[in-house]
Amino acid sequence: MTNGLQQRIYYFDHAATTPMREEVLEEMLPYLKGKFGNPSSIYSIGRESKKAIEEARDKVAAALGAQSREIFFTGSGTEADNWAVKGIAYANRNKGKHIITSSIEHHAILHTCKYLESEGFEVTYLPVDQNGLVSPEAVREAIRPDTILITIMFANNEIGTIQPIAEIGKIAREKGVYFHTDAVQAVGNVHINVEDMNIDLLSFSAHKFYGPKGVGALYIRKGVKIVSFLHGGAQERARRASTENVAGIVGLGKAIELATANIDEHNKKLIELRDRVIDEVLQKIPFVRLNGDRYKRLPGNANFSFEFIEGESLLLMLDMKGIAASSGSACTSGSLDPSHVLLAIGLPHEIAHGSLRLTFGIDNTHEEIDYLMEVLPQIVGRLREMSPLYEAYERGNKNV
Repeated sequence: MTNGLQQRIYYFDHAATTPMREEVLEEMLPYLKGKFGNPSSIYSIGRESKKAIEEARDKVAAALGAQSREIFFTGSGTEADNWAVKGIAYANRNKGKHIITSSIEHHAILHTCKYLESEGFEVTYLPVDQNGLVSPEAVREAIRPDTILITIMFANNEIGTIQPIAEIGKIAREKGVYFHTDAVQAVGNVHINVEDMNIDLLSFSAHKFYGPKGVGALYIRKGVKIVSFLHGGAQERARRASTENVAGIVGLGKAIELATANIDEHNKKLIELRDRVIDEVLQKIPFVRLNGDRYKRLPGNANFSFEFIEGESLLLMLDMKGIAASSGSACTSGSLDPSHVLLAIGLPHEIAHGSLRLTFGIDNTHEEIDYLMEVLPQIVGRLREMSPLYEAYERGNKNV
């Protein structure tokens, strides 16, 4: 990959966003140009747009094992998360005001829960183990007579840990509690069947699986009691007002169709790249730990913490070498605070600050990994040479 100056970019941040596939763009282009009709209009070009939306809805439903009428398009994964949590809370507040979530959720969930607390709801934030896993039994024990919603992310956006979603969903179903999962990082990367996994609501976003930005969706199981998030027109069967982003929805449908059709082949390649990087980093660089479960993790995710260095400095020096990576979630990259996810799995502040997230995609190659593994140990070594913490550590060792 190159930028406008023809500098080679080694892109290892697919959890932040993915490049749109050419097939997706080609599918969208007619609806950005000639087929511009409003889907709510009854004349022919409006009906064409409406038909395109429904075809995309069918593709999403097929990918998730859902019914087409259970799929509702949104402007993003964040909107879908907000709608799921607030919509369930407000629709069911006469039954109870207790919500269960985890301490490592995306801020789209955590900040929504904090807002609901200001509205009189009570939220239980479940801890996770050192690998970032939520205990299904802890979920069961947290359920109260007034619990109306359990919301646990499918896979963590920072450390890649995949949660025991089917087990949690089974517990929720047995207890008669709605179960939502933020699957923004999971859709297109792991097999998902909402029926088999007892999922009532599921959020996702197109730009995480080679689709366009600015479009997402929420699966709502038939019969779930939920209020609308946006009010206005009768779009999305009167549950999500706003003129539809036809081109974006078409792109989402094509992207999820492509991602799920080749998911096993895709994952085999990503796991090979991921495991190679994990093994080589742990072998070649001292004072480093892998964050997240070694095997119950997203196929393309490798997250490390390096002692004695700052993650921001590491990212800047990698960028100078043409390597795009992350120190955590793209949504919090402007924050100087350590990752709430890394703190939740037990890392001290000083080590949490030295994190690096590498997330791989379908276009990455072993040759690119060769370059990464040539550059990364050198940069870590150089940063440690400049670190007073590392100097103090070495001095202490020499005095022993």
